[in-house]
Amino acid sequence: MGYRLLADLLVVLHALFVLFVVFGSFLAFWRRSFLWVQVPAALWGAAVELFGWICPLTPLEQEYRTRAGQAGYAGGFIDHYLASAIYPAGLTATLQFVLGVLVLFLNGACYWVLWRRTRLTRARSHG
Repeated sequence: MGYRLLADLLVVLHALFVLFVVFGSFLAFWRRSFLWVQVPAALWGAAVELFGWICPLTPLEQEYRTRAGQAGYAGGFIDHYLASAIYPAGLTATLQFVLGVLVLFLNGACYWVLWRRTRLTRARSHG
């Protein structure tokens, strides 16, 4: 039961990390200090998608499932948990690449807006 619980907790942690990679840049509107954590997370998440890597959390979760007597699964976390829910036909390499680009674009757009606001605020306070 302990390994199954660890595997399930790891799935939750992994899902929260994916959400942070995609949408975490919006937290910087509230606290700029989030950028120090979110930028590397977004770069890592995009790299995993762009290069088709497997996140290290996936084999760890599979190991916990095996130790709990459950069957593991082929592929990565996104293939197993997210793609089946979002993309019924499956996740292709092209679609995975597009997702990586979208992560970079969404976060880049958010960072640009933050930079622009900071620049305008500074200009107003000095002018």
